[in-house]
Formats: sequence, C-alpha cells, structure tokens
Amino acid sequence: MSSMIADDFEPHRPRLFGLAYRLLGSAEEAEDAVQDAYLRFSSADRARIEHPAAWLAKVVTNLCLSRLTSARARRERYVGEWLPEPVVTSDGALGPMESAEQREAVSMAMLVLLERLTPTERAVYVLREAFGYGHREIAGVLDLAEANSRQLYRRAVQRVGEGRPRFEPAPERQRELVASFLTAARDGDLAGLEKVLAADVTWTSDGGGKVSAARRAVHGRDKVGRLTLGGAERFAAGLTFTPAEINGEPGLAAWAGDTLLGTVAFEVRDGLISHVRSVLNPDKLDFVRRQLARP
Repeated sequence: MSSMIADDFEPHRPRLFGLAYRLLGSAEEAEDAVQDAYLRFSSADRARIEHPAAWLAKVVTNLCLSRLTSARARRERYVGEWLPEPVVTSDGALGPMESAEQREAVSMAMLVLLERLTPTERAVYVLREAFGYGHREIAGVLDLAEANSRQLYRRAVQRVGEGRPRFEPAPERQRELVASFLTAARDGDLAGLEKVLAADVTWTSDGGGKVSAARRAVHGRDKVGRLTLGGAERFAAGLTFTPAEINGEPGLAAWAGDTLLGTVAFEVRDGLISHVRSVLNPDKLDFVRRQLARP
C-alpha cells in the first residue's frame, strides 16, 4: 500500500518542491513542507481526493504560509544580510529555465523582493506568476474570495514591480562575464574587474553570523573590485571554483577540497555584472551541496 501511495505522490514532488521553494526561499524548509504533504496524502481518504495535483498544491501552500510567519520573525533577527538558500537550476530542480522570465522568477533578486510581501500576497503572486493559476483557482487554494485574490495580486505586483530584475537574453554572454571576472580576480587585475562590473554594482554576502562575511552590502565598482581582490588574496589560493547555474543565474561554487564553502550568483544588466550575491552561511549550503555532489 505504501508503495502505491509513493507511486501516486512522486510525480507531483518536483512541482510541489518548486512551489514551496518560491514561497519560502529555503530549500531545506521546502523539502520539509513537501514531506509533510506526503504524510498528509498518505493518511487521507484517497477516494475523496478528486484532483490530487490541486489537493497537494493547496496543502503545500498552506503549510508554507504557516512557516512564513515564523520565518519572518527569524529573518528580523538574522545577523547581516539575508539571502535565500541557493539552488542549482540547470538540473531542473525548480522547473524549466528556458526563458529570461523563468530564470527571473527564481533569481536571488526576485526571492529577496518577495520578502516585501505578506505571506498571503506572496502565495497569490507565486501561484499566479510562476504556476499560471487563475484567480478562481487561487481563491480555492487560499480560501479567499476571487475578488480578494485579484486585489492581493495587484498589490503584490505593485510592491515587487519597482525592484524587479531585468534578465539579459544571452546566457552565454553572462557566462563569459563570470569567467572574465574570475580570471581578473585570480590575477589581481583591478582594471580587468572594472571592465566587467557596472558602475553601480553591489556585492551582498550572507554569512548568517556563522562565518566571516560583510554584514552590509558593498556598493560601487571601485569598492566591489577591491573587495574581490582582497578576498582573492586572502582566501582564493587554496580554493577551487566551479561554474554552476545558481537560481537561474550564472554562478560559481567555491570549494576547499571536497568541502563546499559557498556559492556566488551574478546578476547581469546591460552587458555588465550589476549584483554579486554570495551565500557563505554553512546552514544554507546542504541542499546545493547534495546537488553538486551528484555524479
């Protein structure tokens, strides 16, 4: 019986994980929410579940809404800058990344913007934008009036829209920029770095108070360039950097032997690197470590 339940549930797992991650910004918590949904599915009266996909989406969404309330309180106490847990997206973990819009939807920048929303606004926005739900469906998932869903969506779009990232259409050019960035950093070439950095570039580091990291974002080409060279001089000699698509963006994984020390995601705008986001908090690296360890 348990194998039959698992067989019925597993086809839904990737989509449910993608939903939970977009709602929570945490891969670990998303996995927990999906597992909780599985336990509820396994104990439910299956004869009364007409549409398993819709039933499971509602369960996961409401589990995430409960988690978001406590997550917000934790983030208010968070040491330094908060960034979402990184996820490698080239393996389809968060769904297809074939368009700029699909990459934008799971980018670090977008997930940070979603922190501006109330839990219910975030749920409406994600269900509508990322999963194409109609307002009638969203109302059913969240037990809202359809008009209320529309109102929440308009408010969410307004609050997110101002800082919404604009993705470059050519991923290969983005990867070239990251390669040039890494080469210049290794060579101690400040002029080379400045060629690939936007004038108003920002570097955000998330160490969570667990490791050494700048507790405030660093702004400007000169400051980010010098921060990069300083870090390379102090730490990079014993590290290996491997390319990885992080949250739909070109990125790097930093290794000391077999130990993953962090990930770096690069946002590109108008042909230059406009934002660098490094996640160094070891508590946020378990999921991406497992992804990168796969053969």
